Amino acid sequence: MQATVRIERYADQGRCVAHIDGRVVFVRFALPGELVTIELDEPYDRDDRFWTAEVVDVLEPSEDRVEPLWPLAGPLAQGGGVGGADLIHVSLPGQLKWKSALITDQMRRMGHLDIDDVSVARMDDDVDEKGLHWRTRIELIADEEGHASMRRRASHTRVRIDTMPLATRALLAVARNQRLWNEQFEPGAKIRIAVPEPRDIHTSRVSNKILLDTIGDNFAITVDGRLYAGSKRLKEVVDVDAKRYKYGVEAGGFWQVHRMAAPTLVKYVLGLVSRELSGVRSAAIWDLFSGSGLFTVPLAKTFTHAKLLSVEGGRIAVRNAERNLHIAKSDNVTALQGDTSRRLRNVPEELAKPNVVVLDPPRAGAKAQVCRQIAEAGTHAIVYIACDPTSLARDAATLTSLGYRLKTIQAFDIYPMTHHVETVALFVREYK
Repeated sequence: MQATVRIERYADQGRCVAHIDGRVVFVRFALPGELVTIELDEPYDRDDRFWTAEVVDVLEPSEDRVEPLWPLAGPLAQGGGVGGADLIHVSLPGQLKWKSALITDQMRRMGHLDIDDVSVARMDDDVDEKGLHWRTRIELIADEEGHASMRRRASHTRVRIDTMPLATRALLAVARNQRLWNEQFEPGAKIRIAVPEPRDIHTSRVSNKILLDTIGDNFAITVDGRLYAGSKRLKEVVDVDAKRYKYGVEAGGFWQVHRMAAPTLVKYVLGLVSRELSGVRSAAIWDLFSGSGLFTVPLAKTFTHAKLLSVEGGRIAVRNAERNLHIAKSDNVTALQGDTSRRLRNVPEELAKPNVVVLDPPRAGAKAQVCRQIAEAGTHAIVYIACDPTSLARDAATLTSLGYRLKTIQAFDIYPMTHHVETVALFVREYK
């Protein structure tokens, strides 16, 4: 069923809102203000609370609309549909506008905060790369013939690919060198490629040989979780203000996927914590949902006068963090593994009252219980790193109800061409 609609505003998950006979329709590959023809995903006469649809023709385009640089990720009507880049039809400035509007709306509506429009910062070189070549990790699936492919939306079709435009130049070099695009795997096999970004060369300005020589065996290709090529343990490097922090991460473990996300976020978070600890001689810091120690290591190295508590649920991630702290020669951290809320019920006395809490929770957010535990500990400042604006807004409402004020908020576009965005918010306790 097709219909012509006027697009009204941005919505979540890379969609926009329109109406048909008073019924809300969430439309993919649209932009506010456009007049478009859409194809509904389901029959027109169904009695759902809302409908979903996709653009098939643009009658009056937005000034933010562009031709998709990666057509395969565009609308089905244009031969796309593989996903992974739901804002591929939006200009780079338009993407920042979209993400700012979404964060601001969620913080106002769900966080109950009267704030200015949230600024969204773009990563270095993303304009030169036209929003492509940023993913240091990608996941694919083997098609019926065993070739690397991506699923097409709303079908069982697997589309064979011979490149992935969002992948970094380093990752693509490894894929070509390992003949990934020509290899045949077991049909349905899950293929994951991870290639840490080389930090001592500019990957777009060197030859393929220099690039591969620099990478060496610091990459991993896994098939259904088993190592196919490369190394089980990868080396990540984060450079911030002339200091280099080194990490070991499991091949299948979590790491910030944008090639510049880790150094950008670490630098920003260190700056916030440094300002909040200015003049404090002896401090306690909590790093919650700490992963392999992305923030723990630089916090421990920068604030040597402080005692740190890190809490992470994943056993492998905690082992990685402990090794990373050992390599960094940081002995001022107590690293705990387990559910965050449970672990916070029994904190060592010398760490029980943190001056600053840094937390980087999963997409679902920290949730109310953890927010309450942070507040009950008497924490002065909270640095909240969020990958989901809705979860951040929900937790922001909890924190403000517990006596905290949003002091600063800054977003970072570490997911170009997608609706995802990273936001860092600083909350400080209001003293009466």
